[in-house]
Amino acid sequence: MFCSKKKPLEEKRIVKANDREYNEKFQYTDNRIHTSKYNILTFLPINLFEQFQRVANAYFLFLLILQLIPEISSLSWFTTIVPLVLVITMTAVKDATDDYFRHKSDNQVNNRQSEVLIDNNLQKEKWMNVKVGDIIKLENNQFITADLLLLSSSEPHGLCYIETAELDGETNLKVRHALSVTSALGEDISRLAKFDGIVACEAPNNKLDKFMGVLSWKDSKHSLNNENIILRGCVLRNTSWCFGMVIFAGPDTKLMQNSGKTKFKRTSIDRLMNTLVLWIFGFLVCLGIILAIGNSIWENQVGEQFRTFLFWKEGEKNSVFSGFLTFWSYIIILNTVVPISLYVSVEVIRLGHSYFINWDRKMYYSERATPAEARTTTLNEELGQIEYVFSDKTGTLTQNIMTFKKCSINGRIYGEALDDMGEKTDIIKKKKLVDFLVNPQGDKTVQFSDHCLMESIKLGDPKVHEFLRLLALCHTVMPEENSAGQLIYQVQSPDEGALVTAARNLGFIFKSRTPETITIEELGTLVTYQLIAFLDFNNIRKRMSVIVRNPEGQIKLYSKGADTILFEKLHPSNEDLLTLTSDHISEFAGEGLRTLAIAYRDLDEKYFKEWHKMLEEANAATDARDERIAGLYEEIERDLMLLGATAVEDKLQEGVIETVTSLLLANIKIWVLTGDKQETAINIGYACNMLTDDMNEVFIIAGNSAVEVREELRKAKADMFGQNRSSSNGHVVFEKKQQLELDSVVEETITGDYALIINGHSLAHALESDVKNDLLELACMCKTVVCCRVTPLQKAQVVELVKKHRNAVTLAIGDGANDVSMIKSAHIGIGISGQEGLQAVLASDYSFAQFRYLQRLLLVHGRWSYFRMCKFLCYFFYKNFAFTLVHFWFGFFCGFSAQTVYDQWFITLFNIVYTSLPVLAMGIFDQDVSDQNSMDRPQLYKPGQLNLLFNKRKFFICMAHGIYTSFALFFIPYGAFYNVAGDDGQHVADYQSFAVTIATSLVMVVSVQIALDTSYWTAINHVFIWGSIATYFSILFAMHSNGIFDIFPNQFSFVGNAQNSLSQKCIWLVILLTTVASVIPVLAFRFLKVNLFPTLSDQIRQWQKAQRKARPQLRQRPQTRRSSSRRSGYAFAHQEGYGELITSGKNMRAKNPPPTSGLEKTLSNSTSWIENLCKKTTDTVSSFNHTKTVKL
Repeated sequence: MFCSKKKPLEEKRIVKANDREYNEKFQYTDNRIHTSKYNILTFLPINLFEQFQRVANAYFLFLLILQLIPEISSLSWFTTIVPLVLVITMTAVKDATDDYFRHKSDNQVNNRQSEVLIDNNLQKEKWMNVKVGDIIKLENNQFITADLLLLSSSEPHGLCYIETAELDGETNLKVRHALSVTSALGEDISRLAKFDGIVACEAPNNKLDKFMGVLSWKDSKHSLNNENIILRGCVLRNTSWCFGMVIFAGPDTKLMQNSGKTKFKRTSIDRLMNTLVLWIFGFLVCLGIILAIGNSIWENQVGEQFRTFLFWKEGEKNSVFSGFLTFWSYIIILNTVVPISLYVSVEVIRLGHSYFINWDRKMYYSERATPAEARTTTLNEELGQIEYVFSDKTGTLTQNIMTFKKCSINGRIYGEALDDMGEKTDIIKKKKLVDFLVNPQGDKTVQFSDHCLMESIKLGDPKVHEFLRLLALCHTVMPEENSAGQLIYQVQSPDEGALVTAARNLGFIFKSRTPETITIEELGTLVTYQLIAFLDFNNIRKRMSVIVRNPEGQIKLYSKGADTILFEKLHPSNEDLLTLTSDHISEFAGEGLRTLAIAYRDLDEKYFKEWHKMLEEANAATDARDERIAGLYEEIERDLMLLGATAVEDKLQEGVIETVTSLLLANIKIWVLTGDKQETAINIGYACNMLTDDMNEVFIIAGNSAVEVREELRKAKADMFGQNRSSSNGHVVFEKKQQLELDSVVEETITGDYALIINGHSLAHALESDVKNDLLELACMCKTVVCCRVTPLQKAQVVELVKKHRNAVTLAIGDGANDVSMIKSAHIGIGISGQEGLQAVLASDYSFAQFRYLQRLLLVHGRWSYFRMCKFLCYFFYKNFAFTLVHFWFGFFCGFSAQTVYDQWFITLFNIVYTSLPVLAMGIFDQDVSDQNSMDRPQLYKPGQLNLLFNKRKFFICMAHGIYTSFALFFIPYGAFYNVAGDDGQHVADYQSFAVTIATSLVMVVSVQIALDTSYWTAINHVFIWGSIATYFSILFAMHSNGIFDIFPNQFSFVGNAQNSLSQKCIWLVILLTTVASVIPVLAFRFLKVNLFPTLSDQIRQWQKAQRKARPQLRQRPQTRRSSSRRSGYAFAHQEGYGELITSGKNMRAKNPPPTSGLEKTLSNSTSWIENLCKKTTDTVSSFNHTKTVKL
């Protein structure tokens, strides 16, 4: 196994159909996938290697080895090995459990069934057994098994429809087509079994939108591109069956090439702890050297006088060797500064925080019964330090559900209502929706109605009818009937579906289409229009048009598109209506809606024939074909008559706007990384309030080469700095690394808000080594960054870029397989358990059902976790420095003999029993302000980002505090006991009484200190703190009793000491004095700090105390937004090329016969239908007027 030859790097792939023996010689991988980190053989070595990357674990292993040497050890070895093995075992079990679920997920996918053509028969085969070159049959709604070359399908011309949500997040359908030579194979198994074509193509790569290859078959070659390939992770839709040939399998598929590797994640506090452990060890070495030197001097000057009594031979143990052994002895004794119990406690606290996340009812999504889940227990405090959030768009910020909200027709707005005061209000709040189901073919889910619009339709307003007729005719939607006979629409972009569905519910129902005709039902009458020309959408035109001939023989051009483009094409007579409609569009845009302008033109028969002839010539041209066609489109799309505008809402998930606003107030920068189009991403940015018109500038980077991208980035940066930057251009030639180090300073000098938009093509150039620093510098100075049309791997590269160069804590959130690599790359990965499967959840560290829960996860759970962990660490280091350094002071009075000042059992139990539970209670339950105040005041989150609560400075303060306390703990009892007699006249200054006094003083001091540190008291805190003191005294008296001495005389030598010492009044006075001296300076400092320099949390805590009984309700933010820039509805995932598919008939099913041309009048009680609809509207309005109570 270990000697197997490494697979050579592929430069080109050659695959032969139906020939496994031929393909096996290339050593192509099979279709099995692995997302897990370990297997049975590798788990132990890899996991131990990861765990011993923790410096503390290696440190304790080193101490364990020292304790096994009897000459230097004064403590038992089991005091170290038991907790060390416990910690390593607990961590290993947790890691194994996490990996078990990854194995389980892998097995679930690998064991899916597929139909594979083997030996002239279709056979059921597990996905993991599928090989490159196999021919596979797929059926409707099945996941694609591997990356396939489409051979044939049930649809005409070998078309098939796929949904690519797992790859790019888009839920709209995309079309792929087979080559005509393979499409003829159909579903004939015998012919498919004889297919022996050879495909030569590119090597496996992560580019989702590119494929280059050649199919050689029957002495001819056929070029292949991305349109012929269906990728693993897609779902087959609206296609009964298709056959495909496996090109890439398993890890070589583009989905897996984009997935990234599972990485070992550690928090910044973990990394800081590694550094601190090294510093502490260095500090201990210094103390050990001081004490070792002291021992050598003492042995040389004083100790030699006692060697006679020890029966040592002359020269057996010289002073230098004695100092050497003493050095290691003190290293062992002083190691309790960082006890292993620290790491046990940290894991317990993190586990508790994880359960709080799992149990939080406010993060439970009842509609799908989905709770929040902490899938890891090691990253909780990192949630309180996030600086950058990288978010997917579709399914994460949005529901990807488009709804028709409002429209403007002939200068009048429909879809809004006035309240009793004459103010505008949402029509849904004003009255109940008109029941569209009076129209039996209406869509039950539509929530748009307007009584006035109903009246206009009923009265036959020609402009309103023409407006709705345009919506029903000008689109690329395909109609179908489901098994229940209901009309359903297959849409290429969701916005088109919303517009066609709105027309359908208002009485203009799109029924069917052929390559030459479109049939709609107008208020119950079937009307068939002849489709003469289809002027398709593209990113430059930003509009689409159809030219139809109505039954009366009139030729009409219907057009819809971005208002900025369409308004330039209007006839001069539209000036007044243009002004009015433009105001309406601005109003719609201000509410976050996407707008489209609607216009038409009557065409002269003679003019159209001449134009159509020129179009046919342009289509047949070989030179400048596209330019000629575009010119003809421009020519006919002029002198348009404006009808109005539509306003569509891409429904955001609930609470997205509030969440984004709150995160921005918390100084968290949000970057949207999406596979959608640029316009889509910009629209969502405005809808979420990430982009606003208050921003000084929105920079759009769209260069097609590295040089262009660099110039655009530098120009944007120059614009941002303005004249201030240009005046200092002569000396801004720093090294890139120096620039990045100065970025934080530069950001402070930027005034105003900026945003950056960059597409995937430009991003690919920007991520090159010599451009990425320009990108990063500009992006990090912007408030919002939107990257669109990015591949899954590019998402991960952007995250890695910020992680590497900004030294900031990053969080990635997404819901689809296309987000997995980004989730794995970020410090924190969050999966939305939404509509796109569980891949993102399985790869994540935390998961929940809605984006809005991110606000609570970060501002409450994350902030509290960070706050608690920092308080825990500060207290723990203070406590252990105070506990341990008493040995150092004692060394000067015991001949530097490595004699412990405490009883050995006290040393063993101090961190495990006496002080473990109070600090655990504080670390798990403490909070400075309530959860609601944490949500209401996002500014409280900033200390975590700035790492203010626990850092190197805080550590040194805790260290100094501990050193002072240890000094007081030793020298106050020492001074008090010096030359003092007890109440009975006996001397009290014996070693055992001294040890009991210091130990009791220590327990009292650290207990009072944690009581002062606790901000939020619960019954558990009281029980643990005061119970620990009671436990200490119980165990103390038990271990010093005659009974246990009789049983274990060698282990418990302090017999009767506790009773004797603690019965002395002077001992209790010494304990009281030590406690007061240790605590008073801390109390004084905190009192002055809170009153003179209070932090925001101090102020809120005081306010909480004053307002505990009654807190006023916070006023809700209004939902509407001020006027905003207009945004075209074509921002959605509309693609060029569908017009050609429709007019060619390639996407038409043969089973749908074209209806006869001309006018088909099938009156279906049209009058009664529209009258009933309007009557029901009137009844609804009148019933509303009877009651003035509005339930919100």
